[in-house]
Amino acid sequence: MAAHEQTRCENCIIRELNSLRALKKEELKAISDSKEMRVIKKGEPLFKEGEKLGGVYCVRNGVSKLSKISDNGKDQIVKIASKGEVMGQRSVIAEQTTNLSAVALNDMEVCFIPKHNITAGIQDNPEFTQAVLKYMAQELKVADDVIVNMSQKTVNQRLAETLLYIENNFGLDAEGYLALILSRSDIADVVGTATELCIRTLAKFKKEELIETKGKRIKLIDKKGLNQLKNGF
Repeated sequence: MAAHEQTRCENCIIRELNSLRALKKEELKAISDSKEMRVIKKGEPLFKEGEKLGGVYCVRNGVSKLSKISDNGKDQIVKIASKGEVMGQRSVIAEQTTNLSAVALNDMEVCFIPKHNITAGIQDNPEFTQAVLKYMAQELKVADDVIVNMSQKTVNQRLAETLLYIENNFGLDAEGYLALILSRSDIADVVGTATELCIRTLAKFKKEELIETKGKRIKLIDKKGLNQLKNGF
């Protein structure tokens, strides 16, 4: 009984991290009764660009990359979603196909919330509507920031910024390496560059003693230097 109660939306601490916190207890109970718990294995897609979503995904555990295929056919990661994030709200609310793909970067637990629960909350709860619109505005800002970074910042700046972002948002493991381990290809997709150039730039950072590597793992040695690099100094 206790384990079941912990998974109910009205008792879930994760709702405090996203727009679901604006829902009333009875609305959360309705969502809890209809939601579906899903386990997504590393490398598996949650949804693909151009897909019509039947609901939204709330991340309980794990990390997902949200990406878009650029005009040159390259996968551009626009966001990394972690615990507490809700994915798919914009496409569900706008009645549009999703403009992003979501793939698990490690094993994930997500709650799938059917579309009708979200649309009912929007119709009946102005606070929830406002929270969702605020979230969508933040998502658009993130997309704008990616465009600005791609057009105005060098690969060195974008890579330094990405490494600092990963540490600040996902922390370190027991040995001081970045807790979120990404493939070199995924790092390149976040930075918006070719994998080969990303590998060469990481090697350059290592030679300059900004970072240390062990296999796929990365440790930030000189954060002051990385911050200066990020800011173009």
